[in-house]
Amino acid sequence: MKQTEILAVGAGPAGLTAGMYAARSGHKAIILEKSFAGGQMALTSEVENYPGFSEPVGGMLLAQTMEQQATRFGCEMLNAEATGIATTAAGFEVATTAGPVSTAAVVVCSGVKPKELGAPGETELTGRGVSYCAVCDGPLFKGKEVAVIGGGDSALDEALYLSNIVARVHVIHRRDEFRACKFAQQRLRERSNIDYHLSCLVQSFDGTQRLAGLTVKNLKDGSNYSLPVAGAFVYVGWLPNTGWCSNLLELDDSGNIKTDDRLRTNVPGIFAAGDVRNTHLRQVATAVGDGALAAMSAHDFLIGKR
Repeated sequence: MKQTEILAVGAGPAGLTAGMYAARSGHKAIILEKSFAGGQMALTSEVENYPGFSEPVGGMLLAQTMEQQATRFGCEMLNAEATGIATTAAGFEVATTAGPVSTAAVVVCSGVKPKELGAPGETELTGRGVSYCAVCDGPLFKGKEVAVIGGGDSALDEALYLSNIVARVHVIHRRDEFRACKFAQQRLRERSNIDYHLSCLVQSFDGTQRLAGLTVKNLKDGSNYSLPVAGAFVYVGWLPNTGWCSNLLELDDSGNIKTDDRLRTNVPGIFAAGDVRNTHLRQVATAVGDGALAAMSAHDFLIGKR
């Protein structure tokens, strides 16, 4: 069984920062990650609002740099998925796909996953034209028409990214105006190959073996129309990855982990940072701040126990 003092579960910007701060404070630290470092950040084509970069920086590059910084201070990366957690006399035992990890403190940074729209055909056509990651799948639709569903920052950022690859992007949003920041909206309006379908709702994803198009409802007059697109990228929100720790931690109605101002959860010795916790803003900058604070709170907790 692996043993550590501070275990950060998740290698997004919050987990990477938590691991770096924990190791730099002299603790044995492990960052647990089931796939690759960076989380949602690594799937973002450009990060343009992270302080310190005068020009947009690639999400994957930023993730790799953060990982290198964490390991330089002695933090260990463990490629495995957390599947459960239990309290022990020494602290906690986190069950993972690579075996149990014993730790004195835990920083939960397990992030979020894309929320499904819930329209007919979405599940059946996922991976066959329906996607939740423009960076991953956008190049598959070069020269074709696609749709982006959503009106927040993520939706508009990815629509902008896709506009450089595909023939035309249709942005579908159920409200009269976008929720994204004004700068993102302005950049999008400058592109000539983007159409807008405001006050519209996707009724169904149509096709058999592959996506052939969408049925869209105009919410103002109640009419339906067909939109022939080869791809559809869904950005309608996120679901926190808390299933593995919900047996111990107090969650809000949306499944986010509740924390206090020191990022402590209801269980002494467990902290939460980044998108997985109950927070108003989910950005790389806020996740990094969370990771630093959570690690130092874990440090204070361990010092207090001694």
